[in-house]
Amino acid sequence: MWVFEENVEVPKTSPHYNPSSPLCQGPQKLTEIINKTHENVKYLPGINLPTNLHANPSLEDSVKDSTILVFNLPHQFIIKTCEQIKGKILPYARGISCIKGVDVREDGISLFSETIGKILGIYCGALSGANIASEVAQEKWSESSIAYDPPHLDSKAPSPNRSPSSSTLDVVHFTHKDVSGQLSQVKLQALPSEYPPIDHAVLKTLFHRPYFHISVVSDVAGVSLGGALKNVVAIAAGWVEGMGWGDNAKAAVMRVGLLEMVKFGEMFFGATINTRTFTEESAGVADLITSCSGGRNFRCAKLSIERKQPIGKVEETELNGQKLQGTLTALEVNKFLKNQGVEDEYPLLTAVYRILEGTMSVEDIPSYIERKPESISHESQGVNGGGASQAVLAKL
Repeated sequence: MWVFEENVEVPKTSPHYNPSSPLCQGPQKLTEIINKTHENVKYLPGINLPTNLHANPSLEDSVKDSTILVFNLPHQFIIKTCEQIKGKILPYARGISCIKGVDVREDGISLFSETIGKILGIYCGALSGANIASEVAQEKWSESSIAYDPPHLDSKAPSPNRSPSSSTLDVVHFTHKDVSGQLSQVKLQALPSEYPPIDHAVLKTLFHRPYFHISVVSDVAGVSLGGALKNVVAIAAGWVEGMGWGDNAKAAVMRVGLLEMVKFGEMFFGATINTRTFTEESAGVADLITSCSGGRNFRCAKLSIERKQPIGKVEETELNGQKLQGTLTALEVNKFLKNQGVEDEYPLLTAVYRILEGTMSVEDIPSYIERKPESISHESQGVNGGGASQAVLAKL
């Protein structure tokens, strides 16, 4: 496991603290602390890590000869990280991205799973779900979703048996479709003949645990967008909670947020997205509920209201060096929506951006996200709901 190297101190409150131990003589390398104590005392304190998990400060050494790469780091660092290992991985490796965010560039928007694939020349799926890290680490039961649309020729046109550094003569390459439904620019290298297909069954075997249940689907766009956009919605939910508006108000924010997540997927990834992912998978509504109840974006937004501080200040004091993904995603998504001329079609996503920028207040959220009369099509169709609803209308 690659770990970004930094110097940290073993807290005096830690069970591993021993004044006579070399590990406790001031700041020490994080990887050494992890490997000797089997605990990440800074980012995951109190959790015993498996003894066979080795923290490696060398990125290149960590990925060497790995057939499946799992990417789990803040999305602002992923491009630089991939550039560092480009050409240094197995050419037929496959990837799973746990990164929450979208890659916004001048020419459009893409998923980080595909950004990884383009840089490294591999196929990459995505993992996301209702997974608060501390609860998963404590092996409390949870669910998650893996999205992987197996390249059609994996293990059907096998590569010759060879070492990664050997000649590329007679290597079988093939094309596959990306989330836009078009042929990808990435030419994949087929798996060696002795490898089993990397399909849904293999991925479930690798990731599924009695306390961590995995559902494997093919909708990479849906799972990725659910993981990215729910963080923006969670910020709005945290603000609402901080204002003391109650559960009804938070539910309203979540309802609008879910609708905008679905709409975003249909509008920009309509060729491959399955909108049922947002309602049936852990990466959809379940992750939204969890993130709007106890995730870090929700907590920091709530505290920013209660303390009357910018959310960035709360981030600095509460997250121990970790970063919020919702704030950065809100800025990037808004930039994209403006370029597309559809900012007004996403009132909640837009409101979060404007509040972060200081051009709107939290108090404006209810009126700004309220559905306009022309958008409420079902009310014009009539509802045969019985006398109770008619009586209410009569009283009004």
